[in-house]
Amino acid sequence: MRYFVRRIIFLVGTLWVAVTVNFIIPRLMPGTPVEAMMARFRAHANFTPAAAKAIEEMLGISTAPLYQQYWHYLGQAIHFNFGVSYTYFPYTVSYMIGRALPWTLCLVGIATIISFALGTVLGIVAASRRGRGSDAVLTTASSFTSAFPYFWFALCALYFLAFKFGWFPLSGAYNANQTPAASASFLADAAYHGVLPGVTIVIASIGGWLLGMRNNMINTLNEDYVLLAQAKGLRDSWVSYMYVARNALLPNITGFAISLGFVVSGSLLTEIVFGYPGIGYLLYNAVINEDYPLMQGLFLIIVVCVVVANFLADLVYVLVDPRVRREGAA
Repeated sequence: MRYFVRRIIFLVGTLWVAVTVNFIIPRLMPGTPVEAMMARFRAHANFTPAAAKAIEEMLGISTAPLYQQYWHYLGQAIHFNFGVSYTYFPYTVSYMIGRALPWTLCLVGIATIISFALGTVLGIVAASRRGRGSDAVLTTASSFTSAFPYFWFALCALYFLAFKFGWFPLSGAYNANQTPAASASFLADAAYHGVLPGVTIVIASIGGWLLGMRNNMINTLNEDYVLLAQAKGLRDSWVSYMYVARNALLPNITGFAISLGFVVSGSLLTEIVFGYPGIGYLLYNAVINEDYPLMQGLFLIIVVCVVVANFLADLVYVLVDPRVRREGAA
């Protein structure tokens, strides 16, 4: 119980710090949203100070002191109400996030689960066959995919598989002649558009899971309880999968939980390279247009999901590792 209370206090404190930093950082950026909007249309119109004032009022930009803006922002954050997006005016921030979030959850979420499952299983195989040919192949390939610049891999896949051979679409999440709906044709088209960006995410991230699981297992193989199990005459495969892998998996659980928290942030490079309409692409547009409300809404959603995911990982640790329960009760 004491462990649980400490984690709750830490969770609340972390969220408050994250909300405060989320308020401050956008306001430290050079320039203002009005200047960014005026710069986009300067070639087509001459803006006067009165026009700039009208844009401020249209967008609802506050000129109140910073502390008043902070209290107002806290009240909005509690209700997840961040006003109107400057970039996508007159749409609200909640509407834009709600429209982009399902695409990111489907693409990055499924890709993260697949890469974690495959990487973990392959890491167990590599560690149980340490020193053999399969171990050398798996570790070498995973080291290469982890070190290779991801955006180059994505661009190469886009050029050859989409542009050169025409096997996949060049961009977007569905064809322009499709209307988003829960129909078989639309879902099939959306899945087809998501194959190439999803595969690139899996290939780019699977190496980290594989190497992490392999290293954890190799370290666990030297524990005393493993030697005791082997001395009892248990099969090596049984010891590897039922004893070593189970305990070596614990650090990966934390990494996986945090990765799931970051799913809502999208894969920025993936969504930019493939023109995928997810959270990452939305965040990129918010930053380059100095869209404070949209940036704050996106950052807060991301931080909350990561912190909550980390908190849930701590709870899972309590369930699967008795040592944590003993330390928490101490």
